[in-house]
Formats: sequence, C-alpha cells, structure tokens
Amino acid sequence: MERSQKCLICTPLIAKTVNEMLFQLQLAKESGADVAELRVDHITDFNAESDLPLLLKDRPLPVIVTPRAKWECKADSNEGYEGNEEARQDLLRKAYELGADYIDVELKVAGEFVKKLKDSSIKSSTKIIVSNHNWELTPSQEEIDATIEQMWATGGDIVKYVTTAKDITDVARVFHFLSEAKGRPTIGLAMGPTGMISRLLSPKFGGYLTFGALSKGQESAPGQPTVQDLIEVYRVKSMDRETVVCGVVGKPVYHSKGPILHNRGFAELNLNYVYVPFLVDDFAHFMSVYSESDFRGFRY
Repeated sequence: MERSQKCLICTPLIAKTVNEMLFQLQLAKESGADVAELRVDHITDFNAESDLPLLLKDRPLPVIVTPRAKWECKADSNEGYEGNEEARQDLLRKAYELGADYIDVELKVAGEFVKKLKDSSIKSSTKIIVSNHNWELTPSQEEIDATIEQMWATGGDIVKYVTTAKDITDVARVFHFLSEAKGRPTIGLAMGPTGMISRLLSPKFGGYLTFGALSKGQESAPGQPTVQDLIEVYRVKSMDRETVVCGVVGKPVYHSKGPILHNRGFAELNLNYVYVPFLVDDFAHFMSVYSESDFRGFRY
C-alpha cells in the first residue's frame, strides 16, 4: 500500500490466540482503522508455518506483522517473542514471502536482515518498517536525527521512532523530526501520559500513521487512545498540515469534556481546528516551547 496523503490509523491487536486475533481483525475493520498490527508475539505457541497463512488469507484490511523481540520491550514487562532470534527472523521472512502488507523489524537487527531479504530471490510487495523504541526518555534532537539516519541506512521502506515523554515538551522533538522527514514515510510517537498529543496530532505533522487501541484495556503501549476517539473526537482522518491546534492545559486533564464539546463544534462550523488535552507540569516551560502559530489557543 502506497503512502496516502492522510495519516493512517493503525490498531494493534494483542490477542492470545489466532482465532481471537482473526475476530479482532474484523472488529478493526469495522472500527474504521486503516491498518491492523498483528502483535503475534502475544499469541501463545505461535506457529509461523501454520498460523501466518491463516492470519493473512482474506484479511479485511492491510496488516503489519510484528513479532516484537523481548529485548525491544520494556524491561519489566512480560511481553515479547518467546522463541529464539533465528526463529523470530524466520517468522518475519515468512510474512514477507506470504505478502504481508508490512513487517516490523527492530533497528538492532535490521541492517543485516533487510539486506539479506532484499538480496534474496523472494519477490514481495511487503513494506519493511524499521523501528526503534526508547522506554526511558526522549533523547536530544541531535541524537534522534542521528538514529533516524541510521535507520534509513538499513534500506527499510518506513522508519518508526518511538520515545518516552517525561514532559510534554519532549513531544516537540517528535513533531520536529516528523515535519523534517522530507517526504520519507516516518512514524513518530511518544509513549506515556504526557505523550498523548503525539498520537492525536501525528497527522498534522506528517506522520505516516498513528496507533489507536481497539478498545480501552487493549492498548499495546502507554498513552494510546482508542480508534473511536481518534476518529470521532479528534477527527484525525480530516486533519492535515494546516489544522490549527487549541486545547485545555492542566494536571490532571484527561477527564475534561472540552475535546468532545469543542471538536464537535469545529466540525459543525467546518473549521480546520482541533482541541486536545495538554498534560502540563510547568506552564511557563510549556508556553516557551509551544509558541508557534500552529498552537493558537489554550484554556488553563
């Protein structure tokens, strides 16, 4: 699937069985998602040879096959692929051979993996997402830019750089590298409560896709909104680079009904505005970072 003008909505599926994931795949289609991420590392005793064909046959929407490595998951979590690294990469190769729309491979192993895959005799239209997750913090802009260039150097088709926001101002660095992607398909998100705006505003800053959970309690990463909220409350499918950002500032803030009320009003008035919640610790610091014309109105 080629890059569309609009940011795609991807819903991660974290079912424990193949049958449950097939059911969730249909729900993802019905929810309005554009893509589903098949987190096959969550499936107990997953068998690539028998289970992948079942998941990919007659799929109702494009999919990303992701057997996330344990060493790429949060250190204190129980997530991640249970098999050895060779078996995990064989799973990715099988998904590529079967024509999955996307596969996700981590930067740590992407260089050699992508080269071997593209040098092989396998002919596939599968897009390769090269990903990197920082569960501790959001690095400096220079460090982020250097890592992203390293990711592109692997030969992947799409780059996915995910950080952890300790403060809402960290997200500005995510918006920066998305805006500076120069047409290269890039996914950029910040995890955690203060990183929520990275997911809501990704379409404005040129993100290739953003993630939304199928429902509350089915998030694959902290700070993930639902597909329903992305579409119905924040109208991300109509958001573009010209969208003007307003919002409510506070701590706590996610209980506010402001986004529901204001975004509904913007829709009725046909205004290209969005109203989002900003979880802010230091208001002066927040204002010094988000002072550009893209951000025009805050309610404290």
